[in-house]
Amino acid sequence: MTAPGLLPEGLRDRLPPHADALARLVWRALDVAQSWGYERVSPPLAEFEDTLVGRLKSSRPQDLLRVIDPVSQRTLALRPDITAQVGRIAVTRMAHRTRPLRLAYGGPVLKLKATQLRPEREMMQVGAEIIGTDNVAAAREIVGLALAALERAGVTGITLDITLPDLVDTLSAGPFPIEAGKSEQVRALLDAKDAGGLAALGADLYLPLIDAAGPFPQALDKLRAIDAGGALASRIAAIEAITEAIAGKAALTLDPTERHGFEYQSWFGFSLFATGVPGEIGRGGSYTVLHPDGREEPAVGFSLYPDPLIDAGLGGKPRRRIFVPAGADPAVVEALRADGWSTVAALGPDDDAVALGCDHRLVDGAVAAA
Repeated sequence: MTAPGLLPEGLRDRLPPHADALARLVWRALDVAQSWGYERVSPPLAEFEDTLVGRLKSSRPQDLLRVIDPVSQRTLALRPDITAQVGRIAVTRMAHRTRPLRLAYGGPVLKLKATQLRPEREMMQVGAEIIGTDNVAAAREIVGLALAALERAGVTGITLDITLPDLVDTLSAGPFPIEAGKSEQVRALLDAKDAGGLAALGADLYLPLIDAAGPFPQALDKLRAIDAGGALASRIAAIEAITEAIAGKAALTLDPTERHGFEYQSWFGFSLFATGVPGEIGRGGSYTVLHPDGREEPAVGFSLYPDPLIDAGLGGKPRRRIFVPAGADPAVVEALRADGWSTVAALGPDDDAVALGCDHRLVDGAVAAA
């Protein structure tokens, strides 16, 4: 038998005050997004598998926890990511809305498997998407909004790591041709920084890309020095324009061949890290949303994962709990709540202020130490 209170691997309860901190960080991020003109949507936790995985171009049915719906007898999937759902909403329920369409969201997601770096399978995701364009102006806005949301959450020491997900496609179609059937191998070897593997595959032209990674702008200079017949000029100009808008707000790095987690991104991608917080705290970039009739629509957005921020001590708020004895004046109690106090009313003669987590008590209408 399962031990009482035991949860499946990778799932956990958020208890006070961490649950409060998580809700507070989600609210702050969404509040920032709203102030930037983004409207909130709230898709369901599960939906039909085919609609969940078929909305983003290049996305695949991976990392999905599936169940059979007893009503429709169709396969449902619990969402591992909300971005695809926002794309579905944008091209169906909100297809009539003027573009660019700015949408924000927040809610839990469930992964099929955990990783060593991120053992949680359930986590909170909050983010924003621009549907209808993925130009430089939109990418700049998305990056700026992500940083503003993290700043509002109290995050410091932020690093923005930029990547170019379609780099191999761009180069292989022009100056650096690849033998048929080997494109995926080249992508994987670049992602693994495997110089020997690239040489053995006969893809020597791609070797300089491995060195074009590191602190910005040194890495950008190395990327610019690669003789690609001008194929990289537009990409370099674009990421320069994006980074100019966030100068001083985050440390910048460039890894043009980073691919893991950017499978459905198109020309631009980025990851977010913070000092004292293990692993990524967010990622984003440009991508393509597919309409039901097969039309393609560009988009760009980001997702933040606030759970690690809670573990790093962010999102907390000083506790102001006051014990209210029976018979207290309701007007006084309401005034305390309006002033930011959490009032804990006595429900019986044996209720104790300290035992109930209160550091103050109401005595004859005045605040006193417990």
